[in-house]
Amino acid sequence: MGIFSNSGGVLKTTLTTNLAGILSRANKVLIIDTSAQGDCMLTFGKNPDSVKLTLWDVLIDGCPAEKAIVNVSKNIDLLPSNDEMSFFEFDGILKLSKSNGVLPFLMLKEAMSSIKEKYDYILVDTPINNGLAKGSAYCFVDQVILPVQPEVSSMRGLEKSIKEINRYRWHHNPRLSILGVVATLVDHKSLLHKQGLQNISQFCEHKGVHFFNQSIRQSILFASSVAYEGVPSSLSANSSIESIQYFELFMEIEEKYKGRAELCY
Repeated sequence: MGIFSNSGGVLKTTLTTNLAGILSRANKVLIIDTSAQGDCMLTFGKNPDSVKLTLWDVLIDGCPAEKAIVNVSKNIDLLPSNDEMSFFEFDGILKLSKSNGVLPFLMLKEAMSSIKEKYDYILVDTPINNGLAKGSAYCFVDQVILPVQPEVSSMRGLEKSIKEINRYRWHHNPRLSILGVVATLVDHKSLLHKQGLQNISQFCEHKGVHFFNQSIRQSILFASSVAYEGVPSSLSANSSIESIQYFELFMEIEEKYKGRAELCY
């Protein structure tokens, strides 16, 4: 399952880590961070620059994935990234130019083939730019969640994301599908956001894409959980409205796809 968006600051990492926290209560979960920011490590109170091996080493140097994976919480492992991924486009092209017959967007899929079955769920956090890292993620995951802020500028990014997914499905990954679109950073008191939610709902209906009823509101609670406890809010010892939102979202995902094997990885 991948969390994708062409817009920054729409809670991709927040969604990824909170869903991982919920899933980890009964499942073995792996998070793959493909972004140079390394925010997934930061969410669990760890410095991404302190790790010896990252996703870059796995994809570029051929390091076995299990050597780079670190445990960050009970039942949650993480394949981290840091600033090295800033050079991934250039290094990846050089590697591919020297390889024999390796398709560029299959790097992640091939690297994870040996350990994929060890996990019940694999969640992929992605960068916003549509490059080699993001393309590799599209070719690895089976399902996608698209976070979007209910504002006019975000609608254009959402439309681009859906076009990207359709393109990758057609050319590279026929199993790729959209789980749904979730509204994030919502201010329910704002008339602008109320209209934005309505516009997104109508847009998704027109495109045949599911729009989740549960949205994620604007809140400082996630940042507080990370800052003071070193965990996403779904794993926080202090129950909060925000963490309940993620549980409600997961229940909606589970109910919609109940009994469908594709939900498990």
